[in-house]
Amino acid sequence: MKKQLFFAGMLCLLALTARAQQKYDGLNNNMGNIFRTSDAISRSISPENFKGEKGKGGMATTGTGAGPSRDLGPTWKVSPSVVIKKHTTYTVAEIDGPGAIQHIWMTPTGNWRYSIIRFYWDDETTPSVEAPVGDFFCNGWGKYAPVTSLAVVVNPGSAFNCYWPMPFRKKCRITMENIDDEDMVLYYQVDYTLTKVPDDAGYFHAQFRRINPLPYKKDYVLVDSIQGKGQYVGTYLAYGSNKNGWWGEGEIKFFMDGDTKYPTIIGTGTEDYFCGSYDFDTRRKRPDGSEGTEYTEFSGPYTGLPQVIRGDGHYNIAQRFGLYRWHIADPIRFEKNLRVTLQALGWRSGGRYLPLQDDLASVVFWYQTGEHGAFPKFPSKDDLEIN
Repeated sequence: MKKQLFFAGMLCLLALTARAQQKYDGLNNNMGNIFRTSDAISRSISPENFKGEKGKGGMATTGTGAGPSRDLGPTWKVSPSVVIKKHTTYTVAEIDGPGAIQHIWMTPTGNWRYSIIRFYWDDETTPSVEAPVGDFFCNGWGKYAPVTSLAVVVNPGSAFNCYWPMPFRKKCRITMENIDDEDMVLYYQVDYTLTKVPDDAGYFHAQFRRINPLPYKKDYVLVDSIQGKGQYVGTYLAYGSNKNGWWGEGEIKFFMDGDTKYPTIIGTGTEDYFCGSYDFDTRRKRPDGSEGTEYTEFSGPYTGLPQVIRGDGHYNIAQRFGLYRWHIADPIRFEKNLRVTLQALGWRSGGRYLPLQDDLASVVFWYQTGEHGAFPKFPSKDDLEIN
């Protein structure tokens, strides 16, 4: 018995020693480990250092700031941004790995639905991330809305920030396509680390879809092309109501690993899935002094309704909403495949549900191992238009 206890104790000691000697890889940073040092290398790409090279930032002699800096010369904000010509694609970053993107900041001008951001990991020829830049950063309606969450932060006046960790093993490429008929200006910075990536690290994915109007009695498909092993980590929804009345009775459904007619995970309503309740309503005093209920914007670490467009009572009368839900603390894990749908449901007379034919656009976010399934054909410019 004493020998068994001795060997058990030795095994525990060896395990603790191995853990103590294991080097920190510089990933998964948080307040609990920020004090730990590592061999990870910090780099950053911006228009002042297009390749993120060591000791080569601020060397530009031409750029969008050449005029204002003409009396000062290099190192004085000569190239803070780039112009992306109409109907062209610009390479924001090309990085050789292994490593991980840790933060992205950008502020694009122009129509945010007509600027398409894409990410390619390793040797991919088709993107793992493909979405209009506004929708990717939870501002799908083309108007600024502040967002304060763990994964996405949008600050005044149109500062888009992304904190999704994005590991890659060989290389990474990020592009921005301008499908508009006007040139756009892009300020940006991509902060990343070069370090060994864990064997079980999945690749980051994001996919955009939009239907306007949704066919009658049809569920909106957020995604149905996920193949492989991974976890679903977030949903952004830009919901445009084409009718009067409440629009959020519909349930979200997660069909995983061979589910057919009935899902494994199902919610109880749209506002419930986005962690709100009772139509996102709170009681407020109206200008005339009477009391009533109205939509209440909010933005938190995991969930939010940061944007409510109430209409101006003239030509822009449609009510539009932007919502996000991050599954950071509760990722939805799948082994083989995943399909996610959402009902658009309101009320009709007699206390009956009304299937709605509304304007729905979304970006879904997930991590997975292996090659991703084929993305649907990206919508045309006309199909992206907000009208």
